[in-house]
Amino acid sequence: MKKNVKENIGLVFANIFFIVICFLTLVPILYAFSVSLNSNNSLLSSDFSFIPRHVTFQNYLAVFTEEPILLWLKNSLILAVVTLVLSLSTGIPAAYVFSRKRFPGRKPILRILILLYAFPSLLSMTALYKLLSPMGLINTKLGLIIVYTGTEAVFALWNMKGYFDTIPVEIEEAAMIDGASPLQIVMRIVMPLAKPTIAVTAMMVLIYVWNEYIFAINFMTGTDTYTLAGGLYSLQATEMSGSWPIFAAASIIVSIPILIVFFALQKNMAAGLTSGGVKG
Repeated sequence: MKKNVKENIGLVFANIFFIVICFLTLVPILYAFSVSLNSNNSLLSSDFSFIPRHVTFQNYLAVFTEEPILLWLKNSLILAVVTLVLSLSTGIPAAYVFSRKRFPGRKPILRILILLYAFPSLLSMTALYKLLSPMGLINTKLGLIIVYTGTEAVFALWNMKGYFDTIPVEIEEAAMIDGASPLQIVMRIVMPLAKPTIAVTAMMVLIYVWNEYIFAINFMTGTDTYTLAGGLYSLQATEMSGSWPIFAAASIIVSIPILIVFFALQKNMAAGLTSGGVKG
């Protein structure tokens, strides 16, 4: 009886702790939302109130009427979708091959790939610029797609390989005995079992492309080629110009598509995590 009481008390304190952590992580978002509803161009002024005294939605309207946010959204969507398709279509097959096949040079190649992925992007920017500039790929979507895909394809490979390694080979051997071809094994058995990891990988790739701004602001110099991250960078307010409420409103708007995708994939990820396995 005492053991159950102690466990319940511990569970209560654990829940309180995680609720506090969740609230702390939401404070910056709530603060940005509060600023976006503020009718005054104030951020940390002495008269600033977390709950705006004069609520207005004019800042959200200004984002769509005074700034080309729809164009930035279009550019980001193109980059995100193309990068996602290329990264998964190359990373997933490569991950399966590296997981299931043993061939000369396999381990050195994997080590080189993880080394390239771990290399800081800031240090590689000059080299990438010199490689893309002679080909006329600076200030183009194709140039950014090449950079993003080169990074995220390696991430997809390693993330998917780790999951393929956990799928028992006995499942594939049993299907092969039943007469399934290698393509049928992959498409009808392995891929359905890997749905949760595919969803997580796709989500991580989307978040990376959606939020990436270092390459976006350096490789995309025209206002008509800005991504959402680059556009937000240009909206930053200063002491002389700009509006913090408009910047905050744009930040909230930019985060909505990713939230929608996350909640859409959440159910599939939770359901997929409980499927698959070998019968005992």
